[in-house]
Amino acid sequence: MAPESRSTGTALPADEPTTGRSAKPSVGSPVSARWRIVGWIVLTTALALLALLVTVRSLLIAGVDQDANEDVVQEVQEFTTFAGEAVDPQTARRYTSVSELLERYLSRQNSAAGEVILGVTDSEVLYLGAYGQGSNDEYRLSTDTALLQELRDDPAASGVRETAAGAMRWGKVDVEAGSESGTLVIAEFTRTGYEQVQETITVIFFVALGGLLFTAGIAWLVAGQILRPIRDVRRVAAEISESDLTARVPVQGRDDVAALAVTFNDMLDRLEQAYVTQRRFIDDASHELRTPITVIRGHLELIDDDPASRAATLSLVDGELSRMARIVSDLLLLVKAERADFVQPAPVDIAVLMLDLEAKMQALGDRRWLLMEVAEGVVAVDSQRITQAVLQLGANAVQYTPEKSDIKLGSAFEGTGDDRQLRIWVQDSGPGVTKEEAAVIFERFEHGSANALPADRLHNSGQRGGAGLGLSIVRAIADGHGGSAWVRSEPGRGSTFGLLLPVPERIAAYPAAPPPARPPQSTRALVLPKGGQDALAIARPITDVLPVIEQPTQKGTP
Repeated sequence: MAPESRSTGTALPADEPTTGRSAKPSVGSPVSARWRIVGWIVLTTALALLALLVTVRSLLIAGVDQDANEDVVQEVQEFTTFAGEAVDPQTARRYTSVSELLERYLSRQNSAAGEVILGVTDSEVLYLGAYGQGSNDEYRLSTDTALLQELRDDPAASGVRETAAGAMRWGKVDVEAGSESGTLVIAEFTRTGYEQVQETITVIFFVALGGLLFTAGIAWLVAGQILRPIRDVRRVAAEISESDLTARVPVQGRDDVAALAVTFNDMLDRLEQAYVTQRRFIDDASHELRTPITVIRGHLELIDDDPASRAATLSLVDGELSRMARIVSDLLLLVKAERADFVQPAPVDIAVLMLDLEAKMQALGDRRWLLMEVAEGVVAVDSQRITQAVLQLGANAVQYTPEKSDIKLGSAFEGTGDDRQLRIWVQDSGPGVTKEEAAVIFERFEHGSANALPADRLHNSGQRGGAGLGLSIVRAIADGHGGSAWVRSEPGRGSTFGLLLPVPERIAAYPAAPPPARPPQSTRALVLPKGGQDALAIARPITDVLPVIEQPTQKGTP
């Protein structure tokens, strides 16, 4: 029976294959961003234009209805005024006949298009109308006796009726004289006004349609301009391969999309730096570790049962393993030097730092360590990294100088104000380096020609130099401070290695750190340029009380 399996995810059907990467995104629109931008702009513009057309049409139609109502009211008021004041020109008296009053009024009126004025009595219909709705061959209001009778019988004084000629707005005035009665009917047909409104709306519609198409074209071009950096990002992302991260997105403008391109380029810079650092570490490690591994394998293959031979082989293997450990530690330190927090400056009293360095360098070898000059002041540097770099320079000097020889060190300020720099140097009397070697000596795995000297001319128990990473670490520390590592040398006359670090004077306000406690057994020799070296005769080397080490051990080194 198979053991039960537990799953924290959702179970999949048995016939559905599982993959670590989805072939297509499960969400999102298949339409490109450019078309979506254009679509939304066109949609919103179209909705705005549609709302405009509906509003304009409603306002124009309301205007037609309002004008018709005003015309009806105006005619009613005119007839009311006329009926109250009119007199028969033949008798000079007021009209006693409704028919004559209506006929007289109609003879003085001129109807507008779509307007019909009728005088209706019990026996006849007096008609006044212009050519148009309600007065053409298709429909005549004067002949629609049924509608006229309905209007006369309607208790309302005005209203709206639907006719064969369209909507009709009407008003009436009843007139009585003796036993005779009549009605003045005013009718306003609005079809003509509605048709004019429709023509106007049609013209506005086609103009709006042309504007909408123009807006779509502009939106297409503008969206293309806005999204061009995004297309460039996609193009650059497609061009990037596992071994080539040099492609970058061109940045134009200062908008949000340009900021995206800048951010993308910054990401590529970080990836390229990480990739280069990783490849360099792999290449350097494989290059330098190959030799000790080969040596160890070869000696282990040839090892025999002789105790002396086995001891010699194990000693050699132990030495090679120690060298491999140093190489790996140095490589990891150089990798760490690529990080922003590799150097952490803090206010340091440079005089105290130099005295502390001189004391620590006594343990590097049985040499006469001469502190020639000391800069005084507070500077912002990483004291641990500076100590590591200077001790590395001291270890190199010990390697190529005989015992009891002089190794000088010192520090001094150069320049003033924000341009002030701190120079720290270590000078030896070794074989020196040539100009060609000085140009590349701070590179990884580079050795000076002195490293090829016979073993009897080396001064560290016959062992040759390390992997060529010490000076690279010195340069990395100098670069981390924004400074530089330098060398001055002449073959056969020794070398001077040093650091040149920017230390602006504005940090002088920081308080100085208290000097560290000194070993009571040691005696330090401080020799100034004018004091000569005679005072060193009573100086007891600190190596009498401290063990000699081959390479300085750095606290915090990976």
